[in-house]
Amino acid sequence: MVEIREALLQVADVDGDSLVRSEAKSLATNELGDFEFLVSIIIWFHILHHVNFVSKYLQSKDMLIDVAIKKIEELISFFEKYRESGFNDALDSAKEIAIKMDIDPVFPKRREIRRKKQFDENSNASLEVSLPAEDSFRVNYFLFIVDQAIVSLKSRFEQFQEYEKIFGFLFNSDRLNSLNDMSLKSCCTHLENALKHNGHSDINGDELYVELKLRRELYGHEKIGPIEILKDLKLFDCYPNAVIAYRILLTIPVTVASVERSFSKLKLLKSYLRSTMSQERLNGLAMISIENDILDKVDYEELIDEFASKNARRTSLFK
Repeated sequence: MVEIREALLQVADVDGDSLVRSEAKSLATNELGDFEFLVSIIIWFHILHHVNFVSKYLQSKDMLIDVAIKKIEELISFFEKYRESGFNDALDSAKEIAIKMDIDPVFPKRREIRRKKQFDENSNASLEVSLPAEDSFRVNYFLFIVDQAIVSLKSRFEQFQEYEKIFGFLFNSDRLNSLNDMSLKSCCTHLENALKHNGHSDINGDELYVELKLRRELYGHEKIGPIEILKDLKLFDCYPNAVIAYRILLTIPVTVASVERSFSKLKLLKSYLRSTMSQERLNGLAMISIENDILDKVDYEELIDEFASKNARRTSLFK
């Protein structure tokens, strides 16, 4: 903050453009010289630092739903703790910076705006309590931001909590081993009902209970995730219901980040020079671009030989 303010003052002195000099001086003296602005910056730094960390974590390709739920719960817990002590911490940090920048560490007093009362309005019913400048900033700015963040997180990720009620016992081997037989059977029955449509279900709850009961005894105290469990189940062709359940669990999208990255490729593939491209060709190029990791492992020589073998004329051309 101190270095930024010095840089702006330097720009205001040496820049040749009068408009730039005026804007730089205004930022250095009015914005960075306001104690309320300093407190706001520190509050947003703390909030965005934690939000950015969780956001990037959730956008990873191998993100699992149980890990996502844990990260969201940790973020909500941070906001609830920050609501209680965050304002005082931000205030102390802002005072230290204000002293270095030679700024008066007090909140500016705002002019009180009085609303004109109507002739039929009861004067006693509309009395408003006037708060000190610091308390007003805390209530109307800090608490408003934090409460809005908590409400938004809880409402946006309510679906994750529903998934946890249905698939929670499949999240890892520890959850599976922690259930007794009665609880495991109840979870399997609940999953069967959740996957039921028009009287038909993708799995049989009783058979799933037997498969998981048999398999969890082999895991012991080893903690493994759903991907490793699915790979292990597919080695033995005798757990059809468990394989289907874990495949459904692992296809539940945690975020839309990968989808957004896929759509961002379209403007590179279909430019104005390729405006007449057919849908089939666009789909093929999009698939190649999106799944480029798999494409790098493809043996082109084998593909060319297979393509040429389909027709005698192609064979003569590719040799």
